[in-house]
Amino acid sequence: MSTGASIVGIGRTEWSKDAGRSETQLAAEAILDALGDAGLEAADVDGLVSYTIDPVEETELVRALGTPLVNWSSRVPYGGGGSQGVLLHAMAAVVSGAADVVVAYRAIRARSKSRFGSAQVTGRPTSSHAGTTASQWCTPFGVVTPAAWMSLNAVRYMHASGATSEDFGRAVVQLRAYAATNPWAHFFGRPITLEDHQASRWIAEPAIRLFDCCQETDGAAAIVITRDDRAAHTRAPVAIAAAASCAVFEEEIASNHYTADLAVMDGSVALAERLFSSGISRSDVDVAMIYDAFTPILLMQLEALGFCERGEARHFIADGNLGPSGSLPCNTNGGLIGEGYIHGMNLTLEAVRQLRGQAPNQVAAARTALVSASRTGVLLTGPGTVSP
Repeated sequence: MSTGASIVGIGRTEWSKDAGRSETQLAAEAILDALGDAGLEAADVDGLVSYTIDPVEETELVRALGTPLVNWSSRVPYGGGGSQGVLLHAMAAVVSGAADVVVAYRAIRARSKSRFGSAQVTGRPTSSHAGTTASQWCTPFGVVTPAAWMSLNAVRYMHASGATSEDFGRAVVQLRAYAATNPWAHFFGRPITLEDHQASRWIAEPAIRLFDCCQETDGAAAIVITRDDRAAHTRAPVAIAAAASCAVFEEEIASNHYTADLAVMDGSVALAERLFSSGISRSDVDVAMIYDAFTPILLMQLEALGFCERGEARHFIADGNLGPSGSLPCNTNGGLIGEGYIHGMNLTLEAVRQLRGQAPNQVAAARTALVSASRTGVLLTGPGTVSP
């Protein structure tokens, strides 16, 4: 299946804690890497898609790349929950004919420039996590970090499901096992035990420990998307079988404390309804990449996406289902917790590698991948194994 659009190239810089160069340079490097992977040049690009919180100015990026003409430019809101929305935008552009070759990119210096997990004084024009009205109720009470915002939902989830910090730790141990065998991962060569997880300090007690948090990473990632007819002439196209974006009433960007039940990710429920109405079922998914900025939301999404019943994610994980021989190998790059945080776009890169047969932790015969980020997601189908 396909929407009429395919991913034909992926690119990246190194993931680091101090890139030593600007976001514009990082973005240009990742895009050129992706174009090389696709067998295309900067002159072929006529569309750009990124995020409202990305600091790279399009005009500066075009100048850096030498792209002669841009017919489509758009940005996706919602922070990490919108990370897969760039594929929906790019798909719409190429299928409608508004552009021929669209590059989606994310460049970030989330460690060396501004610590991504640090306190955010919400309401400032430059705040990347401000939300809307919610900040006025959070900030006066000291709830000013992403971990603190998410902890309120996580504690409610723990109360409703019976999940404990140990249950979160079992997921992290699996993610770190994947990261330990992924040369690109921050935690390459450094697996952990459940005891290690439990010994890590609290960030937001009793829900989030240090090892439950994604990395603060410098780097950039890029994806090249074009129509299927053009993609057919590239080396290893990965079809976008379905793409969706859902934002439900009373949801906020990160301080999402207004929905009827804080233990349920309603946006992911709506997302799953749209994605799995495409003709692809959950049982067809060979590998999943699920946004894991903090461990509790990984469990909450497993339930909201329908891979297990409400309250059952802890048992699903304890049974080994996220592992390489499980029913749903998940975040096989180590995830945002184990590999790095590039706004969730590095999960898309890993899905493409899996479908091409090029992943460090390759899942045998992977043909269909889900990439989900709370409110946005895609189903991808691959070309089969190709040489590295």
